Parts: sequence; structure tokens; C-alpha cells
Amino acid sequence: MLNFWLVFQVLTILAACADAHAMDASADTWSYFYTHLMSIWLNRFYIYSCAAFGIGIWICFQFIATKAKKQDEKSTEKLTPSKVTQDVLINGYTMPKTKEVYVAGVKVFYGSQTGTAKGFATILAEAILSLNLPAEIINMRDYDPDDCLVEEVGKNIDKWLWMLSASRVMTRAEGDCNVAKSKHGSIEADFSAWKARFLARLQALCKGEKKPCSGNCKKGKCKSKGKKSKEGSDHEQRVSEQENTEVEDLFETTSEEELGAEEDGSHNSVIDVEDLGKIMGHMKKAKKECELEEEAGRTGPSQQSSGKNEESERREMITPGLRDALTKQGYKLIGSHSGVKLCRWTKSMLRGRGGCYKHTFYGIESHRCMETTPSLACANKCVFCWRHHTNPVGTEWRWKMDQPEMILREAIENHQSLIKQFKGVPGVRVDRFEEGMVVKHCALSLVGEPIMYPEINTFLKLLHRHNISSFLVTNAQFPVEIRNLEPVTQLYVSVDASTKESLKKIDRPLFKDFWQRFLDSLKALAEKQQRTVYRLTLVKAWNVDELKAYAELVSLGKPDFIEVKGVTYCGESSASNLTMANVPWHEEVVHFVRELADLIPDYDIACEHEHSNCLLIAHKKFKIDGEWCTWIDYDRFQELVQEYENSRGSKTFTAADYVAKTPHWAMFGSRERGFDPLDTRFQRKNKTKDISGC
Repeated sequence: MLNFWLVFQVLTILAACADAHAMDASADTWSYFYTHLMSIWLNRFYIYSCAAFGIGIWICFQFIATKAKKQDEKSTEKLTPSKVTQDVLINGYTMPKTKEVYVAGVKVFYGSQTGTAKGFATILAEAILSLNLPAEIINMRDYDPDDCLVEEVGKNIDKWLWMLSASRVMTRAEGDCNVAKSKHGSIEADFSAWKARFLARLQALCKGEKKPCSGNCKKGKCKSKGKKSKEGSDHEQRVSEQENTEVEDLFETTSEEELGAEEDGSHNSVIDVEDLGKIMGHMKKAKKECELEEEAGRTGPSQQSSGKNEESERREMITPGLRDALTKQGYKLIGSHSGVKLCRWTKSMLRGRGGCYKHTFYGIESHRCMETTPSLACANKCVFCWRHHTNPVGTEWRWKMDQPEMILREAIENHQSLIKQFKGVPGVRVDRFEEGMVVKHCALSLVGEPIMYPEINTFLKLLHRHNISSFLVTNAQFPVEIRNLEPVTQLYVSVDASTKESLKKIDRPLFKDFWQRFLDSLKALAEKQQRTVYRLTLVKAWNVDELKAYAELVSLGKPDFIEVKGVTYCGESSASNLTMANVPWHEEVVHFVRELADLIPDYDIACEHEHSNCLLIAHKKFKIDGEWCTWIDYDRFQELVQEYENSRGSKTFTAADYVAKTPHWAMFGSRERGFDPLDTRFQRKNKTKDISGC
């Protein structure tokens, strides 16, 4: 306002001067100047408004520019690791400052059994989305790094940020949490294997390699991207040897073994942030192994350890933690990798309450049947496993091996000791008890994969020499072993699904080439001359709609029999998400069997065991003179197998050589529906969970 007043006074003075010198010679000039000044004064409001508007625009521009600068500084602090630390620890070494990272997307992987890790992954993804970054939540079970990583990452591998949920995946056995203390067959080991395999695959892609290098090639000095070092040929040879076993080795786990990636402390391995505390230990271990390797190379092969020493250095399959868990479940463990357990149908038949479906279909005496296995390890993790995955897993035999003579001797002794416990028990028939003390049948289906045992053929021969029939079950992942198998009374192959996708979801195999192994196993089964069986386990909403695919598999393996059984619910387990809703009713199983039989004209429905929710489809060659002959003449089989051994395999025999007539009560459509009329059916009022069976 003061400025305005001064301007006004100036103008007034100028006006007075103009009047005083109106008669002067310069009157015209002053008049012209006065006229313009008065015009400006009269329009002063518009001039002030324009000035204020310009100043306001300038202030807003400065404010916006300052705010944008501060936001850029904050985002740079979040995305640039150098703001936190100047150096980054990589594989145990301090490296120069990393370059700036540009995040195009975030994938949050989780492994959850109870939902905790999934919930954490969801929260983490929401936090990522709040930063205006795309996020995706993926279950590790549904993601294969080898199949998906190359396609998704492609050439933009440096523009992706991959995250693993830090929540531990837990599993339970018999109600006790065993992940922290014991790792036998635990889901934690699977998570570590998946994580190690994922990080190794990601690192290999970063280097342009097709396969991740193990880092053990001459102290990890091999070069990637096709550049050959002095040890290049050695590296190529080692990588080629590891390609077929890489994935399997990562997934093999027992109770006292860390997985391959955790054991690898080489410079080329990827170390997850959760494992930083183990870096120094890995480095020392790797250094020691390299020194031993170099020393062995200098001393020559004559001073290296022999095969016997290597065998003695192998670990035992049954660890203390595994022994405790299996003992609680009623196992009688034998040596370091075998076991025997009393089947609930053995107990039932001792009391005269009926036998299992093998009694109905094939005429075994359930109270004289020994359920055992020479290998507790398995190559699958089936969702319906009644042992809740307490047994170890593996794809090849790498444990200490017990002799088959010892295994059979102790198996019989332990089985007899379990039978003795029923002496004098009310309801146990005396004649059945005495018969039960003499083993006549052996079901190699207790748990695990019996065919993995290197001396399985010797074990089978010992069974036959003791006049014990053999029923061997395999999960169709070892085709070579099936081809090399000596004659058995009856050979089973589990056909739990008919497509690659459903087999992967149901059996959860460890082999990368599981589907090809599965098909090769069925082809190997077709070459067998003795009795062969497909075992189909129906899981409602999982594999009951694959009839045509099942029919194609039947034509591939040409089994003598097809057992179709509804899945048995074994109670709640952290290892499986099956519920009673996945158990089909017996009528649903019958409907499935009828439809399947219509698709395979050389087969027909032969027998039924309603109590086990199971039916038998048999090849029509076993329908002799209009009557089914699915039962087995066990004495005749022992004679035939003895002749086979005496002739050293030159005198062979077929399934038709030891058949027996099927009784009427065992046939499909009979009034008894598979229950032996010589026994008395017992209905429990208060059923308790009993997951034993074969």
C-alpha cells in the first residue's frame, strides 16, 4: 500500500507541474507523458492481477518440482542396494557395489501344508502391489523351474526379481512336529531341494548355460558361455555325467542328509540368504574335498579305497529318528533298510472275521501272509500313501545293504513274534493261530519300493525255497529292474493315473522322466510270462474320468488282471490334502469298472470284494469252460519255480500253468459279494483308525 501511495504522490506532482508549465514550449511532451501515466493508473487493478497470477504459477511449479525430486530420491534408496551397503556378499566373497536393479515383476513362491506360508506369501504380495509392482503368487508344487524358467525369463533375466517365501514348510508324523529336530523324509527337505534347484537353474540362465554347473569342476574354475579353460574337457565330462542325475540327487533325502545344494560350497553355487551362516562351513568342506581329490590323483588308483570300503562308508537308511517314528506305527524293523508289519486282515482272519481281497481274488490265506519289504525307500510320494511319508525317498540305492538271508530270517522271526501276541486272545481261533505261525505268503507291499533292493532276485528265490509265495508291488518307475526280475507268483504295477499330468499330481514322482519310465515299465510287464496285475486306485475328483486313457494303458502292458480299488482314507495328514470326499462309494467303483470293461473287449469283471471296495477285471483266458480260474495253485507254482531254478532258467512256465478255480462266493454278482462264508462278518460299533493293510 505504501508503494501505491508513493506512486499516487508522484503522479500528483507530475500533474501539478504539467499545469504550471502549461504555457511552456515542452507542454506537448509532458501532456503526452501525463496521458499514458494516467491510463496506467486507471488500469492498475488488471496489472496487479496479472503479476499475482504469474507469481502464483511460479510458486506452484517450484513446489511440484521439489516434491518430485524427493520422491525420486526415496525410490532410489529402495531399489539401489548400494544405499544400504557399499559391498555385497556373494558366495562368501565381498564383491564391488552392484549395479542398479530395475524391477519389472515379482514372483512369490511358497510351500505350505497348513496354510501359514501361503498366508505370508499373500501378505507379501499385497505389500509388493502397494509399491505399484506386479506380483504373482505361485505354489512350488505346481511350478517346475526346468520347464517354466526358460520360457518366462527369456532374454530379460536381469529385469526380474524372484522371491522365495521364508516361512518353513512343516510336516507332522504321529502328531509330533519333526521338521526342526529330524528331517527324515520331511517336507522341509523337499523345500530345500526345490529352492536349491531353482536357484541353480536361475544362475545357469544368468550365465547362458543350458544346465547348472555343480561347481566341482577343478575347484569351480570352469568357464561358462562356451569358453573353455584348461580344464574345459574335464568340466564337460563331469557335467555330462551329472545331467541325468542332477534333479534326482537334489530330491533324495533321508533323516541325516542335507541336500546337494547345501552340500555344495563352491564358488559357482548360489547361496540363499537363509544359508549365510553355513557359507564358511561349505567352503571348508569343499576345500577339503578338493584336496582329497588331488591327493587321490597323485597317489594313483592303486591306493584308492576299494568297493568294500565304499560300502562301509555308506549311511544306513534307517536313522534313529526314522526308527522311532516307524516303531510307533507298529513296524518291526530289520537291519538298516527292511521292515515287517502285521496286516489288519491277518488279525481279522485269525479271529475268523474274513480275509483281504487277495483271499477272495487269488485264494491266499490272510492269516498266513507276511507283509514286509526289503526297502523302506520309495521313488514316489503318493497323495494317498497310508504311511504319511514317514519313509525315506530316493531314486537309486545309495545306502548300506543287508544280506537277503538275514532279512528273510528276521522277517519271519518278527512276523511270528507278532502272531504270538494273539495267543489266548479271546476270539482268536486256535487252528488259525497254529497255521499263522507258518508263513505261506509274502506281500512285498508294506511300504517303499521293494524292487529298488539290489538283491531282490536273491530274496525272491529264498522265499520260494521256503515254500513262500511272492506278491511284489512296484510303482512303475524302474523298467530295467522289472525286466531283470526273476519269476514271482504275482507281479503288481501301480497304475494310479493314465495321463502324465494326473500321475504327477497323484504319485508325485521324484524322477524327472517319470512318464517315460512309467510307460517303459508297462511295456516290460507285457514281456513277463507269469501272472501280472495292474493296480488302479481310484481317487474321486482326481482320476476317475480317464477311462479311454486307462484302456490304452491296458493294451500297452497286457496285464492278466486289473484290480480297481477305491482309495482308502487314512486320516488327516500334513502330507496330503485328501478327505473323505475323495473316497468313492462302492457303487461308484462298480460303475467305473463296468465302463472300463466295455472299453477292453479281451477282459471282463471276475470277482468282487465289497469290504475292501475292490473289484477284479480278468483276462478272458482265465475263464476256462465258462468258469473263472483266478485263484492260484500255490503248490503247483512252487514245483514250477523249482524246475525253473534247477534248469537255470531254460524251463520256463506261464500264468496258465498254475491256475485254480475261483469259488462261487468270490465271483462278481454273488450274494456274498466276496466274503468267505466260512468266516463270520463282524461290524464294529466304534471304529478306530487302522491304516494298516495291503
